[in-house]
Amino acid sequence: MMLAITLLDSWPQVLLSMLIVLLVVFLWLQWKTGMRLKSELLLLEKMGKHNVEYEFVLGTMKLSIWHFDVKTGTFTFEHDFREKGNKYYTNVDGMSMGESVSALDPRDSERVGQSLADLCSGRSSAYHEIYRVTVPYDKSVYWEESYATVAARDEEGKPVKIVGTTQRIDDRKAMEEALIQARNRAEESDRLKSAFVANMSHEIRTPLNAIVGFTSVLPDINDEEERKSLLDLIQENTQKLLRIVDDVVNISKIESGKEELVMTSFDLNTLLLETMNRSEQGLAQGVEMKTQFAQESQTITTDLARLNEIMKHLLQNATKFTQTGSIVVGYDQPVDGRICIWVRDTGKGVAEENLERIFERFFKVDEFIPGAGLGLSLSRVMAFSLGGDVTVESKLGEGSTFRVVIPIQ
Repeated sequence: MMLAITLLDSWPQVLLSMLIVLLVVFLWLQWKTGMRLKSELLLLEKMGKHNVEYEFVLGTMKLSIWHFDVKTGTFTFEHDFREKGNKYYTNVDGMSMGESVSALDPRDSERVGQSLADLCSGRSSAYHEIYRVTVPYDKSVYWEESYATVAARDEEGKPVKIVGTTQRIDDRKAMEEALIQARNRAEESDRLKSAFVANMSHEIRTPLNAIVGFTSVLPDINDEEERKSLLDLIQENTQKLLRIVDDVVNISKIESGKEELVMTSFDLNTLLLETMNRSEQGLAQGVEMKTQFAQESQTITTDLARLNEIMKHLLQNATKFTQTGSIVVGYDQPVDGRICIWVRDTGKGVAEENLERIFERFFKVDEFIPGAGLGLSLSRVMAFSLGGDVTVESKLGEGSTFRVVIPIQ
């Protein structure tokens, strides 16, 4: 009886102890759950941050990751660098291999399609291609580089899943193209240098040999008329040698940028008439030199010395090749701050295949005509330096028209 009473008296204490234990266990479980949730939240936050960084890196590098299901024959993209405005790639997921290959430039599509087919069939274990892609809505072209490999195989070892990356490489291709052009320019420069040395050696040697040869025999000549003839030849070859050296020096100065423009305002009519007067002494008998100016006076602003040099060479060229008919010098009314000055002759003309070659250094259509072949080249270089150009229209046997177009303000 006493034992029963004792148990009844202690029951509240036991119940209280059990409640305390349960409460402690509950709190401990809550704490564990809270720690787990906190850990999961941190992991989710880290994953979200990782995904943002991951997509940012892929977008910055213009890199996309894709999968190709061999059985269904469709692509799935995890990330695509292509612009949203590209209509063809608006829905890239589910694109077939044929659709993907058809988007490539025709010059690359067959090669890339075959390489991808070899990977899917198991004939190759890796895929790497560089190709051009044509954007359908504006027909622009850009470059891509792709790598791929087999990600999963079936029981027979045949590929069932391909994973790959594609990167847009326009900048790299532009750099490669720039390097190729730089190399070509260097090779061309080396070729021109060799040709220049060879031509200069020939062009200088000819008048120099005449000067040295005639000078060496001059003391032995007693006849005054013969001596005068030799002195005239020496003088002629000396002037020829000086012209060659002056032309080469002028071209070198302009191209190196060591000779600055001296802009002045002057009357174009006066300049052309003075240049024509100096050129008249080289005219063949019966050839008439005329003018055809757009107006009685035309003030322009440009480098007087360079324009004078251009016109001098064009008129010398016309007088050398015109044996009958006329040489007409003129200009048109200025248009948009530019003026066209021209020299038209009735000379022998230039064949169509040589119309651009005559502006090359040392090129001569007729080797029997005196000259080093530098005048027209120098004229074009000087016109370029003035912000203009020298062009020619000609028909063989009918004459030529050389035009100089330069800004005048």
